[in-house]
Amino acid sequence: MIDLHTHSLLSDGDLLPSELVRRAQVAGYRAIAITDHVDHSNIEEVIRGTKKVSEVLNKYWDILVLPGVEITHVPVEVFPELVKFARKKGVKIVVGHGESPVEPVLPGTNAAAIKAGVDILAHPGNITEEDARLAQEKGVYLELTCRGGHSNTNKHVFDTATNTNTKLILNTDAHSPQDLLTIDKREEILSSLTDSEEIKNTIIRNSEEIVEKL
Repeated sequence: MIDLHTHSLLSDGDLLPSELVRRAQVAGYRAIAITDHVDHSNIEEVIRGTKKVSEVLNKYWDILVLPGVEITHVPVEVFPELVKFARKKGVKIVVGHGESPVEPVLPGTNAAAIKAGVDILAHPGNITEEDARLAQEKGVYLELTCRGGHSNTNKHVFDTATNTNTKLILNTDAHSPQDLLTIDKREEILSSLTDSEEIKNTIIRNSEEIVEKL
């Protein structure tokens, strides 16, 4: 399994990055991205810590650890600056905190994150077809999420992505050990959206595609 959106105690997760990765390894993951919440106050420190621990764990463990960030609740105008900074510092996965249905995310955040070139738009809520088409053009993946609350709009995201040929991936947005994905849970979530095994497999392969590009 692959999970490209998780959190450690470098932001609001419960676990040290090493414990998060070890638990994912035991659960059968082959790749995980640590994508802690960042804004201007902490982006440099989070990247430094995540890159360091990723280097160490990749040296000793048979699970690929990708240093990442989730740009969260920032003015829409600063997305390009923060994405550029993260890339310059060597981040592998840049997630944009999308317009979740359960948080007061600024309107226009979905479009701003896509235009700035994030890799993944997390929990994009009631994303418009216009923004989904923009994501398709920019090669941005839209996230289906396992996280409670955020997942309320999974069906809308799935349908909108399907209508616009935009690529989807499934992530946990894990903050605690119990949030990590199992194969059964993955099947349950995907089956709630489609009966098509081909579409389910495509969503799974999309995560593999991102990892292979890296």
